[in-house]
Amino acid sequence: MSEPALHLLDATPGRRIDLDAATRAAGELLLALGADLDDEGLRETPRRMAEVYAELLTPREFAPTTFPNDEGYDELVVARQVPFRSLCEHHLLPFYGNAHVGYLPGARIVGLSKLARVVEHFASGLQVQERLTQQIADWLHGHLGARGAGVVVEAEHLCMSLRGVRARGSRTVTSVLRGDMRTDARTRDEFLALTRNSG
Repeated sequence: MSEPALHLLDATPGRRIDLDAATRAAGELLLALGADLDDEGLRETPRRMAEVYAELLTPREFAPTTFPNDEGYDELVVARQVPFRSLCEHHLLPFYGNAHVGYLPGARIVGLSKLARVVEHFASGLQVQERLTQQIADWLHGHLGARGAGVVVEAEHLCMSLRGVRARGSRTVTSVLRGDMRTDARTRDEFLALTRNSG
C-alpha cells in the first residue's frame, strides 16, 4: 500500500514575521506603558521582545518520517509527557505543560521523535489549548492515516496564574479522541489509563 500524502509541515504557514516592524511596535508599547527607553537597561528591550516572540511563534520545519507497518502492529503507540510551550492568543502570555499522544497504526507508523515534533509544530503560534489538542489529533488521524488517535494536553496558563484569579499551579486538561480511539471502549479506556498513570 502506498504511503498517504504527508506534507512537510511548513515553518511559516501563510505568515511572515517582520522583525523591524515588531521591534518598532514593541518600543511604542513600552513607551505607552511608561518605560524609559533611554535607560541603558531598557534600550535593547524592544529588539529582544521582538526576537522572543518571533522565536515562540515560529515552528521548526520538519518532514514527518513514516515507515511501512510491515509487522502489522495494531496496538496503541503512546508518547507520554511530551513537553511543550505555547502563547495564549488572548493575552500573549505563555501556557506550557505536557501532551500525551497516542495512535493506533494503520498501514504506516511514524518515527517516535516525530510525535514530539508534531506537538511542537502546532504549539508554536498564537493558540488556545482546545484547538492545539484538536490539531494534533487531527494530524495523526488524517495525515498519518491512523485507525485512531488520542491526545490529552495538561497545561498551566500564565494568563490565569499571574493575573485575574491568580490560580497558581492550576492546570487545565483537554482531550480529543478520533476514529477507533473514540468508538472502541477498550482502546479508549486503555489510552486514558496510560495518560492517567503518566506520573
